[in-house]
Amino acid sequence: MPGYEVKWQHVAIAGGADLHIRSLLDRQQYHDPLGAAEAAGISPACWPLFGQVWPSAQKLADLMQGWDLGTQRVLEIGCGLGLASMVIHRRLGDVTASDCHPLTASFLHANLLLNRLPDLKYRTGNWGRANSALAEFDLIIGSDVLYQREHPEQLAGFILLHAAPCAEVLIIDPNRGNRSAFNRCMALAGFILNETMIDAPLHDGSPYRGRLLHYRRT
Repeated sequence: MPGYEVKWQHVAIAGGADLHIRSLLDRQQYHDPLGAAEAAGISPACWPLFGQVWPSAQKLADLMQGWDLGTQRVLEIGCGLGLASMVIHRRLGDVTASDCHPLTASFLHANLLLNRLPDLKYRTGNWGRANSALAEFDLIIGSDVLYQREHPEQLAGFILLHAAPCAEVLIIDPNRGNRSAFNRCMALAGFILNETMIDAPLHDGSPYRGRLLHYRRT
């Protein structure tokens, strides 16, 4: 038996079928017997965050259901439970999910099975460390990825390593205070920002306020 508890839930997707998701029971879960999460720089307080269904992740999944993917190579950063990646994968898009949590891959595999989807490309994506297994991508997406002070600089540097010369970046941000610092870092990297307010409620009627940060480099 794992040293943590889980639950199963349905996540509605705008314009698409629900996703069946295995997630952590709550934010009190913690299990790092071999110190793998600690070695990746994940504190006990942050350990359960990957395994929650976050409002911004639901908004990103909705966005990806209707996004014109074409032949773009897509990378989801800080994917957590991988809602957006699974939506793209279900649409037969070329997507790679990434995260630094040691349990992300196993949870992603379990959720792919629950939704009767084939294996999805997954790579470790620790923003503070290089990963030669990750190539360049045309579209990089993420949700609620600016919740710590060091994230803007780390994430912008990671994006620079893995963005194609002509690339787009889509970030759903729930009005975090680190957004302005990230915008400055992305501007220095040559990206132009288009910002859109999001205030439509979630599918269960819960209120949501945030922004779509759409960066382009041409």
